[in-house]
Amino acid sequence: METLTLHVDTVHLTDEQFEQLCQNNQELRFERTAKGDLLIMPPVGGESSHREADLIADLVLWNRQTQLGYTFSSSTIFKLPNGAARSPDVAWIEKQRWEALTPEQKQKFPPIAPDFVMELRSVSDDLAMLREKMAEYLDAGVKLAWLINPQQQQVEIYCSETGVEVRDLPAELSGENVVPGFCLSLPLYP
Repeated sequence: METLTLHVDTVHLTDEQFEQLCQNNQELRFERTAKGDLLIMPPVGGESSHREADLIADLVLWNRQTQLGYTFSSSTIFKLPNGAARSPDVAWIEKQRWEALTPEQKQKFPPIAPDFVMELRSVSDDLAMLREKMAEYLDAGVKLAWLINPQQQQVEIYCSETGVEVRDLPAELSGENVVPGFCLSLPLYP
């Protein structure tokens, strides 16, 4: 099953209506692009879920040691400044920026762009759509984003300061000055 895109040019959902749509259909995974298109994403398989959990664990362990921010799973939808509502596989926000949000903002879909995101391409993900999503992240203020692509044994590094770099796997990645001291070793995927 692939991602379903609903072009709803004539219907402009408010943030509250989008949140209600998500709450009323919890068995589905929704995102909204900056153009207002609704995306309905299929669930991932066991292998992708396992890999995603490992990525989250690596970031959480680093964050527990440094206490520099907050880590989020793919269950979190962020309302980005460009109007998109996106759910990265792994996200991290610097402590001061997260703590500046009100308790109500933290309870709902947080109106903030993460500082760092990771997307792990699953078998059902369209690579062109993921690349558009990564560009949208940078446009919305994300400073560093990694698109891990096991199907092509590559990782694409998106940086707000330097653009896009593609590396073959295996690769050693650095969180640079965005997530300082965070390093990730990506293997060749079977």
